[in-house]
Amino acid sequence: MSIRTSTANGVLTIEIARPEKKNALTIAMYAAMTQALSGAQADNAVRAALITGQPAAFTAGNDLQDFMERPPTGEDSPVMDFMYALLNFDKPVVAAVTGAAIGIGVTMLLHCDLVFVSDDAQLSTPFVSLGLVPEFASSAILPRLLGHVKAAEVLLLGKGFSGADAVRLGIANAALPATEVVAHARRVAERFNELPAGAVRDAKRLMRAQTKDDVMRAVRTEIAVFSERLRSPEAKEAFEAFFQKRKPDFSKF
Repeated sequence: MSIRTSTANGVLTIEIARPEKKNALTIAMYAAMTQALSGAQADNAVRAALITGQPAAFTAGNDLQDFMERPPTGEDSPVMDFMYALLNFDKPVVAAVTGAAIGIGVTMLLHCDLVFVSDDAQLSTPFVSLGLVPEFASSAILPRLLGHVKAAEVLLLGKGFSGADAVRLGIANAALPATEVVAHARRVAERFNELPAGAVRDAKRLMRAQTKDDVMRAVRTEIAVFSERLRSPEAKEAFEAFFQKRKPDFSKF
């Protein structure tokens, strides 16, 4: 399965554990994470969720072989189920990021409440280079956080950035030595045991309410365009080049 879950001291931990594939995500892994969040949503003993990966990789994004065999073509796909579960989770979500966070590995951070990264983490959103477009409201959230010109570097050019940059850009709370990230994030998640759960949930709901309509509108627009892009000649060339381990040629499009 490559997703490990556990609940201790009021915290649901979702660990992406597929290091041999740099924690690339499959449909089955998305389903397991969705199930874990749904169970924690109904469990009053759970006060917060912690999402983490492996030392060398938070996640390399989608497993492209699995992705192309069963591409997400609508709002009922497993990846969308997971992202909706994350977006609608009414308890705090803390992320602990070390190593690489690519594609959806960055997108999901935008829907977490507290994010801690290693100072040597490497984050990137290479959607356009694959002939695709940003996903799950990142086209709305990143320009709001970064400003248009910086968001264009990240989303149009696919420019990578470090853990320290993620803090400066407002995507993460703090950058720490890699060996300290998970323990620190867990301590932060466990602090919610000391706070009134109802007040925490209501405060989170109010914070998210200000932009929720815009986020949901962006999600629906993105998935429609994303589905079209999956069928485009550019995406076909990008994916074929990836599997053939060559540089794509977009000059003919």
